[in-house]
Amino acid sequence: MQVIHPETHRTHTIGWLRAAVLGANDGVVSVSSLVVGVAASGAPGTSVMLTGIAGLVAGALSMAAGEYISVQSQADTENADLAKERRELAQFPDRELEELTSIYVNRGVDEELARQVAVQLTHHDALTTHAREELGITETLMAKPIQASLASAAAFSAGAVIPIIAAILARGQSVGLITSAATIVTLTLLGSLAAYIGGASIWRGALRVTFWGALAMGVTAGVGRLIGTSI
Repeated sequence: MQVIHPETHRTHTIGWLRAAVLGANDGVVSVSSLVVGVAASGAPGTSVMLTGIAGLVAGALSMAAGEYISVQSQADTENADLAKERRELAQFPDRELEELTSIYVNRGVDEELARQVAVQLTHHDALTTHAREELGITETLMAKPIQASLASAAAFSAGAVIPIIAAILARGQSVGLITSAATIVTLTLLGSLAAYIGGASIWRGALRVTFWGALAMGVTAGVGRLIGTSI
């Protein structure tokens, strides 16, 4: 009899959540810091806008490439382990059965029952069973490089749009102030959302993200003002 398991767990969202939050946070902080820094240097509005747009395009592509390379490396390792396990199952089935049995015994299952479970699961899908029990590889947590890459690029772009829109709506000397305010609000929401979905403290998550974003903008603004004054 097939039993339907309707429960959902927060670990099911770890993969896409990490990429989405990292991308959006990086998009907001990177582009807003660029906009605020260039505005603080006294550059004209067109230069500020071009800087923000260039930062969006370059950042989105960089995030996509970096995320793909990183997650693909994980996928390569997983595939290599699965290939090794597939060979061992073909060459040494009895040894692999004993290994699976010992895994269940070590988890507290009676040896006779553990062997019965190991035999049944081996007949059902030996590779998937060993991947899960021996290697810790499951369909939910397997590396998905293309998905992670697209998610990072999309999230970065979505975050980077915020400071660009703020800069467009701002006027003259208020560009830095308006962009900073919009960024702080966005980072607070992002941190709260990530903490809520992950089951962590909302206030702690919001404060952590906002603090580092504000620090990045402050340092960049100071460097921009310093360089602008020197030039």
